[in-house]
Amino acid sequence: MYIKKSWITLFAMIAIVPLLAFTKLRYDNATKKAEVKQHILKSYIHGAFNELNPEAMAKGFHPEFAIFSQGSKDKLRRYPIDKWVAGVKKRKAKPDFDPEKNKWTHKFPMVDVTGNTASAKVELYKKGKLVYTDYLSLYKYDDGWRIVAKVYHKHKK
Repeated sequence: MYIKKSWITLFAMIAIVPLLAFTKLRYDNATKKAEVKQHILKSYIHGAFNELNPEAMAKGFHPEFAIFSQGSKDKLRRYPIDKWVAGVKKRKAKPDFDPEKNKWTHKFPMVDVTGNTASAKVELYKKGKLVYTDYLSLYKYDDGWRIVAKVYHKHKK
């Protein structure tokens, strides 16, 4: 009888321990995905679009960040963060800038996290119409997540 209980206990532990570890892994990954979404929302959606907040951009983007876009004849264009932030400041400072007319909505069709790396697909909408599909790459540093690169597709009007 004692041997039978030992086998049952051993079998239960073999079955339950991996299940608990998998549950914790799923929880940790869901937490990381939520962190990435929140970071993108603050630094990117509101920083670069809705609020035009260059301080949020500076904090949320890596200093070596760039937007990469497709040029002609297999060329790759690089738009660095410092130029983008300068453009945001200039646009926000214009006397005719109206924050109420600068409302963008978004969706996160995909966020994937592996260790200290993440990738997100972000759809940006203006007045209900899909304008951009962006692919953001992120790294997690000691002080938190940073957006390190972006490629995108601009949808036709």
